[in-house]
Amino acid sequence: MLQSTIVREVSCSGVGLHTGVKVDLLFKPAPSDHGVRFIRRDVAERDNVVPALALNVATTQLGTNLCNADGVTVATVEHLLAACAGAGIDNLIVELDGPEAPILDGSSAPFCRLLSTAGVQTLPGMRRVLTILRPVEVRDGVKWVRLSPCSEARFRVEIDFKTRAIGRQLLDFTMTPGAFEREIAFARTFGFLETVEALRARGLARGGSMDNAIVIDGDQVLNPAGLQCSDEFVRHKLLDVIGDLFLAGGPIEGLYEGFQPGHELNNRLLRAIFSDPSSFAWRNAADAGWRSGTT
Repeated sequence: MLQSTIVREVSCSGVGLHTGVKVDLLFKPAPSDHGVRFIRRDVAERDNVVPALALNVATTQLGTNLCNADGVTVATVEHLLAACAGAGIDNLIVELDGPEAPILDGSSAPFCRLLSTAGVQTLPGMRRVLTILRPVEVRDGVKWVRLSPCSEARFRVEIDFKTRAIGRQLLDFTMTPGAFEREIAFARTFGFLETVEALRARGLARGGSMDNAIVIDGDQVLNPAGLQCSDEFVRHKLLDVIGDLFLAGGPIEGLYEGFQPGHELNNRLLRAIFSDPSSFAWRNAADAGWRSGTT
């Protein structure tokens, strides 16, 4: 019910998925009501603090990318933020010396391990919960996402790809203590070989490899070790959803449903909710009936 942060500083290094640039990242404890904020240590001449909030999402091409009023950006933040959501972290300073969060193994599991190593401590002040009061839906052709009233944090995600490597997959999930780290965090990002080649021709996906992504060619998974589970694809889609929704600024008490969800639709959904005061209410966790997803 109380807000939380980490106990001690922890760090890691890795390359950005799209920039291919090595970045050093440091997690630091933060006080109550601070939220999660990125600090670009490599930027000195402008405001280098980028709060992790939905209205700071500048682009959603190939990831969720944040930008502050001075034009300072932090790209591909969704896996890191999903780990924060799974660990029940409300307040955190994330320092990095590059423009993109490290991809690590393409999942949230390394970030979950970092947060576990750092330890979690409660802070003064009640956690705020975003309670959904009525259904809100956004669509893009056949793709759609929706948040509806529910007494807990529930998710129902469905994907459908023509390749037999993926096919149609459906996943129901409830955010309960430890569930994210056990069931979702390990799921890696994925892409198609022809798309990867096209992205590299445009100077993107420079840091991508089979060490940090599942690569599909036709109906085949090219990674020698294969999949970690048969529905790893939909589990990763849910991981992205959880990271994107963390940008609401607090846990969400509601049912999320989506067919072929993506970063753009998820951000549009949060913006649609915040643009209509009748669709939501901020409540203290003790009043909302919501239970922490803390591991």
